[in-house]
Amino acid sequence: MSRQPAPRHRDPWSLVPIVAGLWWLLAGHGLWWFLWSLPPGCLMLASGVSVLLWAGDGKQTHYMALGAELGVLLALPAALAAPAAAVLAMALSIAAFLVAGRTALRGFPELEGAPAPPMEAGVYAKAAIDEALLGYFVLSARVPGGEAGARMCESADTLESVLRERGWLERPESFHRTPAAPEDARLNDSRAAGFDYRRLRFASGFVPEPELPGAADWSMYLRNRECRAALLRHDEPGRPWLLCVHGYRMGYPLADFFLFEPKRLHQRYGLNLLLPVLPLHGARRAGWQSGDYYLEGELSGMLHAQTQALWDLRRHIAWIRAQDPDARIGVLGYSLGGYNASLLAAYEPGLDFVIAGIPAVDFAPLLWRHLPDPQRRYFQAHGLDPARYAALLRVVSPLARPPQLPAERLHIFAGSADCVVPPDQPLRLARHWNRPVNWYPGGHLSFRGQGMVQRCIADAMTQAGWRIDSGH
Repeated sequence: MSRQPAPRHRDPWSLVPIVAGLWWLLAGHGLWWFLWSLPPGCLMLASGVSVLLWAGDGKQTHYMALGAELGVLLALPAALAAPAAAVLAMALSIAAFLVAGRTALRGFPELEGAPAPPMEAGVYAKAAIDEALLGYFVLSARVPGGEAGARMCESADTLESVLRERGWLERPESFHRTPAAPEDARLNDSRAAGFDYRRLRFASGFVPEPELPGAADWSMYLRNRECRAALLRHDEPGRPWLLCVHGYRMGYPLADFFLFEPKRLHQRYGLNLLLPVLPLHGARRAGWQSGDYYLEGELSGMLHAQTQALWDLRRHIAWIRAQDPDARIGVLGYSLGGYNASLLAAYEPGLDFVIAGIPAVDFAPLLWRHLPDPQRRYFQAHGLDPARYAALLRVVSPLARPPQLPAERLHIFAGSADCVVPPDQPLRLARHWNRPVNWYPGGHLSFRGQGMVQRCIADAMTQAGWRIDSGH
């Protein structure tokens, strides 16, 4: 029996964002109101009409949630022009926000091994937060088109030719080198979010294979040549080390400390924390925002990004072991960090455990679903479909090689209502690792504070023999 209600030809709930958008645009309280009304009004009206008349494009709920979120935020300055109208605008925006989450969850496929997301208001709100984030990602993404699209297809042909000729597609492990510990590491004191920490910096030493397309361009990202990390370490020797790998668009201490909660992991559990900055993120960025060019642009760029990410993370681990030879090391990653934690599990021996949180494991379907239809048709006509996309990224896939850890040291948690990394992604990793997924009833951005997540992290440590209650 399906866990979903049968789809309707016309969803009457789409009238909610339509009414909300019309109210914002037509309430008419002068120029001040008009200026604040355009973003939420246009987004909610357009997405609501789109869902009503031609449902099926996932981006509709992205823009609906983003418009509704803007409506809630912009109702405050709009209240300066018309307080009563702003209160109603905020109420309608909240209702449209919940409709966006509900509509997105109704489109979830039924998957064996994944629980049904609870169809209730709190979960709708969590799903809508994810949808609004996707709306921002889609709006700010650089979608290859025109000459850039043609170059991407040509680059994919060259990339495949080199990978096959060198045997890297058949033997992904031969593509990667093992980095040595850095000899130029330096530490500086710093402070962020109320925590004193040390900034670790050293040369990455990563050099892309010169035969691969885009290698010369990749080497031009000057700030990306240096590894950076935040370090919180106890004076007492013998403490375990937790390598914390951040998600997409992060890589700044303020954001990463919020994500990894040093008060709990460092102070309460007594762990040494090392928080590396992924390539092209944070202070290593190459664009105007953190993460630019990592998941967008040519396929070869993503390959270089993931290859360097694995290299850099292993170099951080080598640094830990060089100055603490008996170190016990675990890895915790969220989202893109979950991908990289899973990839580390396939290549780095000697880890105590790996926790893949809300992990992506295959970029091809995740990115493909956000492409506009003209780009999809163009790429497919030129032989670049999701299957080939995934095949060319096999050399940096967490699913291409068995993990270097025993199964009992591998842990996964994910949200049953995650709209950013849908449940099929952690399920694929679970099958590869032969491990269960620890599910929580929430979305991609709502895992903090979930009891299941905290238990999963604590269980990984205690099962590895870390005495976290005493801080050793």
